[in-house]
Amino acid sequence: MSPLTPADRARGVALARAARAGNTLALHELLDHLTPYVTRICAPIALADGPDAAQESLLAVFTALRTLRDPEALYGWVRAIAVREAVRTAQRASRSRPSPDLTDVPAKGDPHLAADIEDVLARLSPAHRAVLVLRDVEGLDEEAAAAVLNVPPGTAKSRLHRARSSFRKAWSA
Repeated sequence: MSPLTPADRARGVALARAARAGNTLALHELLDHLTPYVTRICAPIALADGPDAAQESLLAVFTALRTLRDPEALYGWVRAIAVREAVRTAQRASRSRPSPDLTDVPAKGDPHLAADIEDVLARLSPAHRAVLVLRDVEGLDEEAAAAVLNVPPGTAKSRLHRARSSFRKAWSA
């Protein structure tokens, strides 16, 4: 999905205002409008559990919409919720599955090599996937990514460095 256009953003803000004022139809339209945005954030973080993370995110938006002070901040607010839910969902899922070993990547030329980004992302921790998505997909700077992740900027920077290093290692193996 391509980034949101100014018209899409304006529509979302208008729907958020109407929904906060009690318009049930606007609330349903807002959730439908936000679904692709939330899915785009959750899918690369929670991977196979992305649909569950997106659903949890939308439920959190639905439940907490009245706490959104400034409808102009809708997308940043939703992004923070989606990242939090995607990381939480991925961590919960990773506890029930064995962790993939970064050194166990098939060699170049192996016919079973999955050269797709999702396979490499699956080898990273949810926290590393989250910081990569915020920086490289959402285009946030390190300060903004740290704020969304609710960690100090130095922590976000070191996670990003480790995530990119691990990604490169897994991708080129």
